[in-house]
Amino acid sequence: MKLVTYIARRLLLLLPVLVGISLVTFGLAWVATDGHLENQYLNEHDRTRPEALQRIVEKHGFDRPAHEQYFRYVRNLLTGDMGLSTSVGFPVSEVIKDRFPATAELALVSMAFAVAVGIPLGILSATRRDTPLDHVTRLVALSGVSVPVFWLALILQMFLGYKWDLFPLINRFDASLLSTHPVLIPDHEQACALAASLGQTCRIQTGILLFDTLVWLDFVAFWNVLKHLMLPAFTLGFVTLGVITRMMRASMLEVLGLDYVRTARAKGLEERVVVNRHARRNALIPTTTVIGLSIGGLMGGAVLTETIYAWPGLGNWAVSAILSVDIAAVMGFVVLTALVYVLVNLLVDILYAYLDPRVRLE
Repeated sequence: MKLVTYIARRLLLLLPVLVGISLVTFGLAWVATDGHLENQYLNEHDRTRPEALQRIVEKHGFDRPAHEQYFRYVRNLLTGDMGLSTSVGFPVSEVIKDRFPATAELALVSMAFAVAVGIPLGILSATRRDTPLDHVTRLVALSGVSVPVFWLALILQMFLGYKWDLFPLINRFDASLLSTHPVLIPDHEQACALAASLGQTCRIQTGILLFDTLVWLDFVAFWNVLKHLMLPAFTLGFVTLGVITRMMRASMLEVLGLDYVRTARAKGLEERVVVNRHARRNALIPTTTVIGLSIGGLMGGAVLTETIYAWPGLGNWAVSAILSVDIAAVMGFVVLTALVYVLVNLLVDILYAYLDPRVRLE
């Protein structure tokens, strides 16, 4: 019950943050549209029709005072109504639902790569301080935080994709597979219909293609999806890898110098036991904060990565929305990114309670 109370208290503390996010997005949209928020519900054709404009104004209350419009905006957000994305012609909530799995897959694989490599590298670098391995690790970490994402993506495309033809350059999978691999079709009914015609079993679909292809036991599609994912995931995860490695190394060096670690060594414990059982867990506490913030940062970094690799996710859509002055789409992307940050911070707070016994849950 203590943990439940702690989580509930953290959720209550997040409410002012969410209110602030809604105020900022509404205010920016108000300024950008000069107070004409009805434009986020109008496509190019409707903007030339006075009756369509009047209908939208009356339906959504855009003729009301600003504070009433704000409360209506918050109510619409709570019901999933984020307006119409004029750049694609569909409601923002539907576009987010369709494109979020692609961005989530890219972000999760990138973060898994960064954590799986960055934490061991940081530990090795700290335990072998001032050795050649430490120098190489610090060079890799420094490169991760210094190299621009767009430059790394273009270099990888040029050599690994174009020159050596090791990985695909763009997209999530080869379009030629759509006619024979129903798991790649985003519409579940169409996928099931094609699966039935091919004598295959229709299974669940989440939009996370690596997971879906395994569930459907379609290993040809799985390998194709994985190859398309490698370059963008490495590009996006390399920056986070550098940050995690540097933070883990610094935390391990600090912990390894504490009294309780020296006491463990004095008792005759093996160095492996001292590092893994006593030092690593405490060193993970500040690193967890960096990992949590990096997950939210991947949403922003995905904008460049998805654009260069033509990845059909939210970042690519956000760029198109900005270029076409799609106010509703930009607002929706900002709200979603902020919400991801908030939820990840909540998860980090919960992990603190597990990693740090000094955190009191009363």
